[in-house]
Amino acid sequence: MLAAALLTLPLASALAEPAWPDKPITLIVPFPAGGGTDLVVRTLQPALTRELKQTVIIQNAGGAGGTVGSGQAARAKPDGYTALAVTTSTTALAAHLYKNLPYKPAQDLDYIGFIGTSPYVLAVQPALKAATLAELVGALKARRVGTYASVGAGTVSHLLGEMFKKDEKLDLTHVPYRGAAPAYTDLIGGQVDIMFDNPVGLAPFVQSGKLIAVATTSATPILPNVPTFAAQGMPAYTQSLWYGLAFPKGTPPAIVEKMNLALNTALRDPAIAADLAAKGVDVKPGTAEALTQTVSHDLAFWGDLITKTGVQFD
Repeated sequence: MLAAALLTLPLASALAEPAWPDKPITLIVPFPAGGGTDLVVRTLQPALTRELKQTVIIQNAGGAGGTVGSGQAARAKPDGYTALAVTTSTTALAAHLYKNLPYKPAQDLDYIGFIGTSPYVLAVQPALKAATLAELVGALKARRVGTYASVGAGTVSHLLGEMFKKDEKLDLTHVPYRGAAPAYTDLIGGQVDIMFDNPVGLAPFVQSGKLIAVATTSATPILPNVPTFAAQGMPAYTQSLWYGLAFPKGTPPAIVEKMNLALNTALRDPAIAADLAAKGVDVKPGTAEALTQTVSHDLAFWGDLITKTGVQFD
């Protein structure tokens, strides 16, 4: 009798544990509201809530190129109730650029899967009146000094601006912002001259004529009339940004798998895919392993590029 009772204890204990998720999930977006990453995640939010049958709450935690919120998520309890929006910038770039990074992208996160990928657009304030790369370079050189905005120090937006400055031998000062929205405001107002960012946030301002897009790193249907860098004689600019989701390291594999399933189901919803495509994002359903391998690859790729450009800061 006693032995039989003891044998049933593990099963009884397992049955007593609540199924995940049994309460709302906080999804940290490490950038302010209104930027590209925020818009992408908010597109997915209703579908994730539907698939998980629990509310997914978005918490914006911007600062230091997305590393403040990412560090916050990495230190959270690995129980599946805190997730993180991750990007190329907050993983592959941050690991090389921040000496005191509060997390290690390759060690402190369990990756869930990709959301999608997006090219970069070089946008120009209207007063420069440049419609092509050649016209832009000419206008900036005629001014002698200028500025380029980024969505934060240590982001792809920053690094591409630095590449452009060095490649074209321009005297440009970097002006980092706490996210895309305030950078757009100053770019439209002429307080800064140019900016690299994804079409998800920039396209509405380009389409309305408030900003000029002179080039994209790859063709995008959201801005079909904007030529690529390669088509204008700058073949080195082919970089894209990926978006994904992650949990703190140590999250139970069954929870990672269930979240991956919910994410992929959401991405395969034609309405979600069309909404993201309209924002310039190509959805990329896949495995947790695929994103983990991409992080490893990109750490090496962007590390080499950072070394070549010489960008460094604390």
